[in-house]
Amino acid sequence: MKVLVTGHHGYIGSVLAPLVADAGHDVTGLDSYLYRGCDLGAPAVWEPALERDVRDVTVEDLSRFDAVIHLAALSNDPIGDLNAGWTYDINLDGSVELARLAREAGVGRFVFASSCSMYGAAPGDDLVTEEAPLRPLTAYAESKVRAEEQLFELADQDFAPVSMRNATAYGASPRLRLDIVLNNLVGWAHTTGSINLQSDGTAWRPLVHIRDIAAASIALLEAPEDTISGEAFNIGTAEQNYRIRELADVVRDVMPGCEVTFAEGVGTDPRSYRVDFGKLATTFPGLRLEWTAARGAAELAEAYRAAALTKEDFDGDRFVRLRRIRHLLDAGELDDGLRRVPV
Repeated sequence: MKVLVTGHHGYIGSVLAPLVADAGHDVTGLDSYLYRGCDLGAPAVWEPALERDVRDVTVEDLSRFDAVIHLAALSNDPIGDLNAGWTYDINLDGSVELARLAREAGVGRFVFASSCSMYGAAPGDDLVTEEAPLRPLTAYAESKVRAEEQLFELADQDFAPVSMRNATAYGASPRLRLDIVLNNLVGWAHTTGSINLQSDGTAWRPLVHIRDIAAASIALLEAPEDTISGEAFNIGTAEQNYRIRELADVVRDVMPGCEVTFAEGVGTDPRSYRVDFGKLATTFPGLRLEWTAARGAAELAEAYRAAALTKEDFDGDRFVRLRRIRHLLDAGELDDGLRRVPV
């Protein structure tokens, strides 16, 4: 298949695009390159690629593709807190318009990267399935809920949208993020010898490695249309539902000698949910999601050592999305709509 991967230069995309190509597909990337230069180690370059804001994609851009894997988004809650309008403009309106144009261009399949964060605060310790009530607590999560609803309204016999409700991602990537939980905890341990928690650690969070997200996206890309069209799948495995404090202990086991500490005045994180991944496992019995937090923590620790990640890197703007956006705004490289300012 000829596949367009939006956000191919990002944290997940820079790992996913090569794996989709390795599976036998013809992959083109599309990215606005907000995080150009934010590399862990040697820069990873993917060709062919279009440099384009996802809001500026045209029917002509899409007309030669069989499928789109849509990763491009403002990727977390803090950016939504900075300016919710940007998140809705890109994650909601931009995603729905991209899907509409893809359908018009004759693209047959649209794999949408969503998030388990749409479950918000699930009561108790029960596992939530794809049928559970959606309780988004942030602009980011709400943008994913509303986009998914509108994408499914576009489904017809020639256009098959499917939603990946990804658990919280982790793992080494050329475009590292340190603002996600396991990557952050290993980063604290590597640069300070302390595993610093920003909450009391009681909240539940499901995790999934970015290579497992790639494996799931390939399965959804290749599945029969009637299996996936208009469907949402939680992406992850039951074994990877963790309390945050448990993750800290995982990191401590991987990096002996580190102590677990708590930021001053920590409270309970309201975002807490345990997720059921049975639908994915049942629908795709041959799909193997192989990573665990312990294996991922070891991979991250090795990647940080190899790249000589420092506390200055950890505290800087290269690997934290909100800090990078602020840097680009302060430098006048982005306008007030979060678009690149022409040089």
